[in-house]
Amino acid sequence: MALELGGTICLGAALLGGAAVVAGALFMIYNRLVTLKNRVDNAWAQIDVQLKKRNDLVPNLIETVKGYAKHEKGIFENVSKARSAMLGANSVEDKAKASNMLSGALKSLFAVSENYPKLEASKNFMMLQEELAGIENKIAYARTAYNDSVYHYNNTQEVLPYVLISGMLGHSKKPYFETGEEEKKVPKVQF
Repeated sequence: MALELGGTICLGAALLGGAAVVAGALFMIYNRLVTLKNRVDNAWAQIDVQLKKRNDLVPNLIETVKGYAKHEKGIFENVSKARSAMLGANSVEDKAKASNMLSGALKSLFAVSENYPKLEASKNFMMLQEELAGIENKIAYARTAYNDSVYHYNNTQEVLPYVLISGMLGHSKKPYFETGEEEKKVPKVQF
């Protein structure tokens, strides 16, 4: 009788210990996924800040160029459409697409500015161009940090034991901030 009671206590203790180990592992997995997800969200917030700065700069840039290049209506419309698309985008994919569209439109705007020497010599234009270049560099850096965070978050969800549990905990893969096809092309250099 004492032997049966001792065996039952040992079995109960083993089950309780096993449950504690499983619960501890679940806590660790959950906390790791939350930490990685928060890093992705933070990295996205950094991109969002830079995209907003660029969006705020665009109207000043357009007005400066308009003063010199009044006949370039199509370029201004493309930049305005791209800016509107940025303001209306909500998802990472939509913002990436709109950002790439705006980058392309701004490149066209700067290409047109080369036809107007007085515009290129304008201190205001030069200042806006430098500010935009700085913001574009920050966007590129933030995009790299974001994509790195997404890589770690998504990769963690694909390995054991996370792959077994992440979906049940409500975690899903995050999208990368992809560059547009225009940005991937090698620029033409002519001498």
